[in-house]
Amino acid sequence: MEEGLTIVEAGDFAAAREAAADHPEADLVLLDLTMPGVSGLSGLIALRAEYVDLPVVVVSASDDVATIRRALDLGASGFISKSASIEEIRNGIRAVLDGEVWTPPDVDLGAEQDPEIAELIGRLQTLTPQQSRVLGMLGEGLLNKQIAYELGVSEATIKAHVSAVLQKLSVDSRTQAVIQLSKIGAERFDREPGHSV
Repeated sequence: MEEGLTIVEAGDFAAAREAAADHPEADLVLLDLTMPGVSGLSGLIALRAEYVDLPVVVVSASDDVATIRRALDLGASGFISKSASIEEIRNGIRAVLDGEVWTPPDVDLGAEQDPEIAELIGRLQTLTPQQSRVLGMLGEGLLNKQIAYELGVSEATIKAHVSAVLQKLSVDSRTQAVIQLSKIGAERFDREPGHSV
C-alpha cells in the first residue's frame, strides 16, 4: 500500500454513498455492480449524479463488452474486471487517477448493438444530476415524500422532477421508469457471485 493512502470500505450501496459524502476529498470510488442495495448500473447513475467530479470505476465479474460499454456511456471513468491481475488493477487505478478512462486491455468496445438500449442510454444521459438522483431513488422504491426528505426539497419539487424523468424516458408511470432503469443490465448482475472488491 502506498504511503498516505486511505481506503474506505462500504458493505452496501447506502454505506458507499455515505462514505462518499463523508470523504469529499476522495480521489476515486471503486463500485461493485453487485453490491447489496443496488441493482446493476443504477448505482453508477446515482453516484455520477450525486458526485459529479468524483471518478467512479466499475468493478465486476460481468466483463462482457456490452456491460463495459454501458458503464462508460453512463459516466464510469473506468472498468476493471474482477478477474484482472493485481498489476492490471494497479494500472487501471493509476490511469483513472491520472485523468484517463480505463478499460481492460484488448477490448474493442465498438458501438451498442441493442438499439433499444442505445436509445435508453441516450435518454438517461439527458437527465440532470438531480433527475438522475430522483430516478435512482424511485428505483429504491422511495415515495415522493421520502425523496423530498432525503434531498432536502419540497414534495412539489420532487413531483416536478418525477414528471420530467417520465417525459425524458418516454414513459407514463414511476413503475415504467424503474423498468427502463432495470433494462441496462440489472438482471445480469443479480446473478453475479460475490460482492467484495
